[in-house]
Amino acid sequence: MVFKGRLGLDTARVPHTDRHGLMWLERGRLAVEDGNVVFTTAGSDVLAAGRYNIPFQQVSNILLGPGGVVSHDALRHLARQQTGLVAVGSKGVRLYAVFMPFGPDRSDRARQHAELWADPDRRIDVARAMYARRLGGELPPHRRDLDSLRGLEGTRVRQVYRTLSEQHGVPWSGRRYDRSNPESADPPNRALNHVVTAMYAAARVAVALAGALPQLGFIHESSGHAFALDIADLYRSEITVPVAFRAAKRFEERGGRTLESVARKMAGRTLYEEDVIPMMIDDIDELLTLDKQDGESSASD
Repeated sequence: MVFKGRLGLDTARVPHTDRHGLMWLERGRLAVEDGNVVFTTAGSDVLAAGRYNIPFQQVSNILLGPGGVVSHDALRHLARQQTGLVAVGSKGVRLYAVFMPFGPDRSDRARQHAELWADPDRRIDVARAMYARRLGGELPPHRRDLDSLRGLEGTRVRQVYRTLSEQHGVPWSGRRYDRSNPESADPPNRALNHVVTAMYAAARVAVALAGALPQLGFIHESSGHAFALDIADLYRSEITVPVAFRAAKRFEERGGRTLESVARKMAGRTLYEEDVIPMMIDDIDELLTLDKQDGESSASD
């Protein structure tokens, strides 16, 4: 696509549905040179040293990691093209700031989120869909309250802990977490705390980029980022707990670095290599269009 003049940005925006979703940048400077947004980097584990023209008109969001610097002129260009910039930890294990000059292209997702959340029956339908995902299948139709759903999941997660403990040879005596003294826990519990924090940060990024309403959780309620907690928990059994046990085992075998460093790096690598944030965005889209899917299914029946 050719843009008119030096900028040509106000009338030549590419719809976000037609853009590439995320671009990861770290250890470099994002600036403007000759009207182009350019990233100059000394190199990282995913990008060789050099100077790169950034096709920011065709990217929905840039995730800027450690060592990243951005100029005011670059922010102005991103804002005019409605491209988001999110400051994150390495590989997305922390969320520091969200520069979203545009908000989502449309309000559909936020309105659908609010409508689902405000209706008690539809809200429990979304919660059931989340638990079905977390439990790996369909739920009994009579399970219509959160307490019974939590009981079902508690049994499943305890079995996951036991299985991974045996697989990795890491002793496990149950989930223990003292908020006033988190370092008093045993290695697998401490590793789990660090990986949970990384997954929560990734979910906050996904919720922000998806244009959903972070305060309106379907299972969690009190947090200002309750929906991000809901989304992070979708990955507890398949990613969070396995990564934590692997980190605890690696720390036991190799020592040296802190357990937090080992867990964060392993979590970050998993987030990046397995495209977890894009998967979370897809999950959000699926959950918040649950009514439409049901309607289409009923119509076809």
